[in-house]
Amino acid sequence: MFYREMKDHCGVFGYSSCDPAMTASMIYYGLFALQHRGQESCGIALENNGELQLVKKMGLVSQALGGENLGSMKGYRGIGHVRYSTAGTSCISDAQPLSAEVSKPYTDFISLAHNGNITNAGELRLQLKKEGMTFQTKADTEVILNLIARTQTGDLIRDLKEALSRLRGAFSLLILVKNRLIAVRDPHGVRPLVLGKKDDDWVVASETCALDIIRASFVREIAPGEIVVIENGNISCSNLDLPGPSRQCVFELIYFSRPDSFHFGTNVHMARKRMGQALAQSDKGLRADFVIAVPDSGIPAALGYSDASGIPYERGFTRNHYIGRSFIHPLQDQREMAVKVKLNPVFPVVNKRDLIVIDDSLVRGTTCRLIVKLLKDFGAKSVHLRFASPPVCFPCIYGIDTPDRNKLLAANYDIDGIKKFIGADSVAYLEIDKLRSCQECPDDFCYACFTGNYFDSV
Repeated sequence: MFYREMKDHCGVFGYSSCDPAMTASMIYYGLFALQHRGQESCGIALENNGELQLVKKMGLVSQALGGENLGSMKGYRGIGHVRYSTAGTSCISDAQPLSAEVSKPYTDFISLAHNGNITNAGELRLQLKKEGMTFQTKADTEVILNLIARTQTGDLIRDLKEALSRLRGAFSLLILVKNRLIAVRDPHGVRPLVLGKKDDDWVVASETCALDIIRASFVREIAPGEIVVIENGNISCSNLDLPGPSRQCVFELIYFSRPDSFHFGTNVHMARKRMGQALAQSDKGLRADFVIAVPDSGIPAALGYSDASGIPYERGFTRNHYIGRSFIHPLQDQREMAVKVKLNPVFPVVNKRDLIVIDDSLVRGTTCRLIVKLLKDFGAKSVHLRFASPPVCFPCIYGIDTPDRNKLLAANYDIDGIKKFIGADSVAYLEIDKLRSCQECPDDFCYACFTGNYFDSV
């Protein structure tokens, strides 16, 4: 049983500049590129000659942080965050970066942005409360902040190593203190974190697409367990010195990341295309008029499936891009209308056609059922649903939004039951061995949502 701490899947962006007038706008555009990682709230923290400025608001980056907010913010370094909570309430107090006043030899404040999930956060929170610490949020990020704030070795790196050694789970962190911007990745490297350079300025981001938008060059991925300190235009690196085999989240490649990003040594689009090709290899006897995708994350896999099968790819849906990833309603009629608002079939492609429909994954199954119904309402002769990942049978405890196991369709039904529930003519998945074969270093990935083998849990 895992403690139900507030967990987020998020995006982080840090910038260290020679020009204090540039930093806020660079972070703004970086967060804009990471908006797919969180649409609930966003924030920017800037440091300028020892003074901290912080702006956090609910809503999208363009609405919450644009205009006057940017013009009034200046600083030589700063961090930003976009958030989508996966448990608990949605409120401004849980928005990041989180900040605290401290009394340390190297700084008077700490500001922190976090992507991931701390699996022992509940236990640590109880311990800290017993030691007199108070909490203003339900986020595990505040647990990390309080651990760093209360550690008193007198040295920044020693403080970080001591505090972070108590954490279990996933964390990619950006930390802002006086005169320094610090990036840290957990020893397993679950969530991505990359280092970039723009002229003489340094950039840290969750994904390389955030470097592209500001025309920064990709330097390298921050290694699992690495601490990168940026100070006065220079970087220094050290390690957490914690044991941990590499366990990069394979779901970042399957669904979560943008297809133009590079993660774990590969391009996301090409990784998804390989998954689609591998999926087609198990479907050699299946014939159809067209391969279509559930946009957007299903498109690369559908292209790969089409290449490997020889069945032509067509655009079967037009997507309304003004609807976010989390367009969720509690009632059946509301969910059905939400799907119709978000996706509309292209009638000549669908009507009287046998279709192979590619999606990235199956979680609850309710949206897939509505999609199949929508296609058949538009006259599809048959709908063969294919998923470019194995069955999601276990909840993720490292920061991706998957529900409790009793709400995961594949954990409770066999293939025939899933086919009946969804209403498709056939259903098939990418097998776990074939998913592994699509990765250059398959043993470096976490597959816990498919296998239940959690590498680091409580």
